[in-house]
Amino acid sequence: MTTIPVRRPGSVHDLLARIGATAVEREEHDRPPYEEIALLKQAGIGALRLHGATLVELFETIIDLGQADPNVAHSLRNHYAFVENLLRRPRPQDEKWLDLVRAGNLFGLAATELGNEKAGRRDQIFRTAVTRTPDGLRLTGEKYYSTGNLYADFLVVAAQGPDGEPVRLVVPADRPGVLVERDWDGIGQRFTGSGTTRFDTVPVTEDDIVGTGTIYGDLPYLATFPQLYLTAVIAGILRRVARDAAGLVRGKRRTFYHAAADDPAGDPILQQSVGYLASTAYVAEAAVLRAAAALGEASAASDDQELALRAALRTAKAKVAVDEQALRAAAELFDVGGGSAVRRVAHLDRHWRNIRTLASHNPRTYKARAVGAYEISGTPLPNGGFF
Repeated sequence: MTTIPVRRPGSVHDLLARIGATAVEREEHDRPPYEEIALLKQAGIGALRLHGATLVELFETIIDLGQADPNVAHSLRNHYAFVENLLRRPRPQDEKWLDLVRAGNLFGLAATELGNEKAGRRDQIFRTAVTRTPDGLRLTGEKYYSTGNLYADFLVVAAQGPDGEPVRLVVPADRPGVLVERDWDGIGQRFTGSGTTRFDTVPVTEDDIVGTGTIYGDLPYLATFPQLYLTAVIAGILRRVARDAAGLVRGKRRTFYHAAADDPAGDPILQQSVGYLASTAYVAEAAVLRAAAALGEASAASDDQELALRAALRTAKAKVAVDEQALRAAAELFDVGGGSAVRRVAHLDRHWRNIRTLASHNPRTYKARAVGAYEISGTPLPNGGFF
């Protein structure tokens, strides 16, 4: 558990324990974590890197958040990615955005558009556009998969600029014409706000523009951070799976007549199952933190291609292995719990649904193929989004 300082009294551990204790209740009552994310904002959780946390420490915190509530953890992904992008290649003009982060604000992202374009390519052309009008610049368009925007104070928007070139700009989430809808209908990660964000002739100015070019810029393997983030959240879920499995065994009062022991807690079959789940969680966390260490070195070197490649490769390998083992572990949890584990009120199915949803962002089959091609013949890894 991390010990990174926050502004509010108490520790990160206490705050995450409070969030984790009410996760099932939110699932039961279909309640988005507005209150929980507000507490994290007040604690300064979004400015960890600005307070001196290393990337490894940040990913330790992400895993902790994933264990407490993967919806909350995933909702902060685009915020941390934006901050990391600013830190990786610092510019004086970006201090105003970092000052907003220091003040406790959270940033969301409006980048993805539906259509026939290949997802993740660097040279994207956006339908969302900034145009010049007699009343000034106006932003119009629709974005999808807007994870975290329900809880964000500012939105980072990828659009075509008034001169036809891609631009990135930041607009307040409450600016007139901005609409963040709660229309995400995924089987998991139900409270991440991963739905639609609409911009209806939103007034913007030149001061809102972060920079020109695509969302990934020209840095090598810039998408490694958000990809590793997803695996970190899954690692956190696996911790919760292991904890829930141990709790199910401890709470059992009866067993099968043909079980290996009369006492469930002393049953070697159940002990083995819980041991497997705990070991899977450990290996997932270790893989994430090893990749995070490589990513930290690459980020410090900014443009070093070899370090960036090493971080991307470790991140891809971690995803391929963790996704498969995590789905298996979330299913095996029900063998530990038996019939009582499938009761809807327990909401243990949320673990599998959340893992399946997170893993589907970028299917591991494509990752495994790219890793295999690299290992066999040195074929370069994809260097755009989603890798």
